[in-house]
Amino acid sequence: MDPIFLQVETADLEQLATGMNLMWALTVTFLIFFMHAGFAMLEAGQVRSKNVANQLTKNMLTWAVGIFVFFVIGMGISNNVGSALGGGDASPLTMFGEGSFDWAMWLFSAVFAMTAATIVSGAVAGRAKLRAYVTYTFLLAGVIYPVVAAMVWYAPGGTPILESLGFADFAGGMVVHGVGGVAGLTAAWVLGARMDKYNSDGSVNIIPGHSMTFAVLGTLILCFGWFGFNVGTAATVINPETFELADFDYVGSIAMVTALGMGLGALGASVVSIAMNGKVDTLYVANGMLAGLVGVTGPTDLITPMGAIAIGFLAGAQLPIVFKLVDEKLKIDDVCAVFPVHGTAGMLGLIIYPLWSLEGSAIGGGVIAGGILSIEASAFAPQIIGVAVITVWTVLATAAVWGAFKAIGQARVTTDHERDGLDLSEHGVDTYPEFGQPDVATDGGHATDDKIIRTDGGEPNDGELKMVTAVVRPDRLGAVKKSLAEVGAPSLTVTNVSGRGSQPAKKGQWRGEEYTVDLHQKVKIECVVADIPAGDVVDAIADAANTGEPGDGKIFVLPVESAHQVRTGKTGQDAV
Repeated sequence: MDPIFLQVETADLEQLATGMNLMWALTVTFLIFFMHAGFAMLEAGQVRSKNVANQLTKNMLTWAVGIFVFFVIGMGISNNVGSALGGGDASPLTMFGEGSFDWAMWLFSAVFAMTAATIVSGAVAGRAKLRAYVTYTFLLAGVIYPVVAAMVWYAPGGTPILESLGFADFAGGMVVHGVGGVAGLTAAWVLGARMDKYNSDGSVNIIPGHSMTFAVLGTLILCFGWFGFNVGTAATVINPETFELADFDYVGSIAMVTALGMGLGALGASVVSIAMNGKVDTLYVANGMLAGLVGVTGPTDLITPMGAIAIGFLAGAQLPIVFKLVDEKLKIDDVCAVFPVHGTAGMLGLIIYPLWSLEGSAIGGGVIAGGILSIEASAFAPQIIGVAVITVWTVLATAAVWGAFKAIGQARVTTDHERDGLDLSEHGVDTYPEFGQPDVATDGGHATDDKIIRTDGGEPNDGELKMVTAVVRPDRLGAVKKSLAEVGAPSLTVTNVSGRGSQPAKKGQWRGEEYTVDLHQKVKIECVVADIPAGDVVDAIADAANTGEPGDGKIFVLPVESAHQVRTGKTGQDAV
């Protein structure tokens, strides 16, 4: 068989390289987009149950509003402001009319912008008006973030102004996360704290979030997406000019730094949590993982492995300290700790990275490859200047927007709405409309051994209707239902209540701070009987609810004057 020679034109190779790079860019873009699911879960878990739908809605609208405005003007403002400041060329203001590859690169840029925007929602949770937040998101995605990105990343035909000074931010430690954290803190300061957060004497009331499970799940989703954030920024697959593969040793180092930062952030937060509270606080561990990631996101391509370990650990360690400072000293109610997680962690990583710079002078290189330290002294000043410029711009712009909302009375919801919860007041929904677990019904139980359930009138209670009301432990509800069914009284109403009696108070902990739990969760069971002796019902409930420990509850028997069945119109015993 004669050999077949394939003729490939240079243009064909360029097209192939571009296609592969396009697929890589889109893949990591989709991975970064999935981080929005992480933010939604993380924030939903840290707010009260009455505000969960509001937080989820804000996260979805952040993307919906932000992606639109970043397409129409955001990317264009970034390019043109960058060019104006960095001596580049003017470019179209919108993304209409661009080509496929440019649109893919725009989307890659857009997911970074949306990440910065969604961070703010966690700081203002529980009291910000939805319309105010959405308007701010429009301005952040359209103006505030694009100006920051322009100073660091975008200047077609020129050099971004902060980059020209020597400032470096690889994947957004300050451009994305720092902006989000600083903006969140500023907005929370302008808005003021949630109701009942601070007492008149300045002491702090702990307001726990409703689901640690959601918070940790969101954290792990964000950690997964972060590899797209950092590794995705590291390289294209093929150089379309030389047709050489990317330097995957370099890509591997980015993945290594990202993973180390994540792990050491959790360890740093854990160590400080033990030192401060004597316990490893779960939420601090979760927040520490994210803070460690933020810390190494800015200098990911600039630091040694020792730098990844040190910066990750320090970024996690500063989190409990800064949160306590913000919460107790500054009296700023940063609900989801966005400033210590995203703000100070991002600043710290970029400012101290010259202690472990790949371009620095190694100290202790014979002990650890790359050195215990590797100092690049000339990099400190540009990093400090860049962080300061971005911080000042973000604070001023955010304070102006939220200050304007506050001046016209549109920044936060009314007191009544805040007390009722933003789910109802802003959206008219209840995130948890049904009480109980799947196996906990409110329409009675079933009889065992084919026992006939009687619901018609009789004489056992001297011809009167009796209401038996019991307040018992939630975990005994299933046993009580079964016991009532066995005595022929399956019809009951169950209400979720809280109260206190002989059961001793307990201590709870939320983000390292203890609070007293003296109102214990109970269920109130109400059962109206006619033909079944009230004493039998009392005995059935007592037997099923009894654990022998304080807090088992109480049972009350009350006379019922009358009853009316809505469907049939029957009254008295016939209604029961």
